Amino acid sequence: MKIFIKNIKSLYGTHSQDVSLVKGANMKALPCLENAWLAVENETIAAFGSMEDFEGIEDWRDLTIIDAAGKFVLPGWCDSHTHTVFAASRAEEFEDRLNGLSYEEIANRGGGILNSAKKLASMSEEELFRSAFERLNGMMQQGTVAVEIKSGYGLDEENELKMLRVIKRLKDEHPIEIKSTFLALHAIPIEYKERVNEFVALMVNEILPKVAAEGLADFVDAFCEEGYFSVDQMNQLIDAAQVLGIPAKVHVNQFNIIGGVEAAVKRNARSVDHLEELSDYDLQVLLAGNTMPVALPSCSFFLRIPYTPARKIIDAGLPLALATDFNPGSSPSGNMNFVNSLACIQQRMLPNEVVNAATLNGAFAMNVQDVLGSIAVGKKASFFITKPLNSLAELFYYFGENNIDQVVVNGNLVDSKAN
Repeated sequence: MKIFIKNIKSLYGTHSQDVSLVKGANMKALPCLENAWLAVENETIAAFGSMEDFEGIEDWRDLTIIDAAGKFVLPGWCDSHTHTVFAASRAEEFEDRLNGLSYEEIANRGGGILNSAKKLASMSEEELFRSAFERLNGMMQQGTVAVEIKSGYGLDEENELKMLRVIKRLKDEHPIEIKSTFLALHAIPIEYKERVNEFVALMVNEILPKVAAEGLADFVDAFCEEGYFSVDQMNQLIDAAQVLGIPAKVHVNQFNIIGGVEAAVKRNARSVDHLEELSDYDLQVLLAGNTMPVALPSCSFFLRIPYTPARKIIDAGLPLALATDFNPGSSPSGNMNFVNSLACIQQRMLPNEVVNAATLNGAFAMNVQDVLGSIAVGKKASFFITKPLNSLAELFYYFGENNIDQVVVNGNLVDSKAN
């Protein structure tokens, strides 16, 4: 399919092909071309430029022409942290939380991740695939073009592999770019409550090699947190995965600071995600490494916990990515537009910073920055066209409203009614 978009009010995110991420003060700089055109061919961005310099198209056959007068075009959102494959909602826990129970208290009562694991064990691969496929359709219609999906609700060999095989099938059959993460250390099953090291050994020594042998994971992950898994246990997983050629993306510093950031950066983790609690020492460690910090503001919104200190991170000279943490317990939404509004409203990020965090830096956090995250010739034609707007700020100012008009994924227009 060939697409030609003309009269674009502003074409945002036109970073040079060699720019893989942006950090610090540079996050305020969002390259933009006014009164622009964009050409798509063979699923990739073929060319773009100013309407004033447009000299015509050599071959107008089989061409879809879109007039974007008054509208913006942006790279599609890259959501680098989700749990999109799950069995069912946990709305009953939502009421428990409204009645005053904390996330930890709900988990101690058998809720939380263990609740999701119980529900998932009763579902077939086909049921999990169909429900996740529909969720991805909804996310795609909201401008998301790349998603990382974690396992972690299996908690045993059969169900972890089931989840990862579902993610592999989604990779093959859904147009969104998908990366798969083996969340080996997510929660401690009841039967291992007093034998946590045995559970870690099971995941690291027995299941991880099978995951690697089947090519089911692009990353590994651990929930490094008090009451879940220690820094040493996380290190065991990361070290074993590195031997197998699988890098890490890890949950750290959601509720407590226990040294997870330093350990992850030392082991060249691709990203450290959550960071609602962050020390000055953690900042210095991150500055010395190449690991992407990832904030999950809709999780903070839903759990009413502190937000990741985005201003502190960016002002220190670091990059930052934004993601949804889409999951049934702490962030039951895959809407990146709401995440981006929260980043502005609650974390005092500027619109340009938000776009960079949700596109190029998000792509880096899941290692797809070479093909997505910016408007560059040769990259995948995965972007969206807004409704008529007066300024980029309005895209986030009108929180809760859908200001996306059309979405293009891999050079194909997405049917807004498909689900």
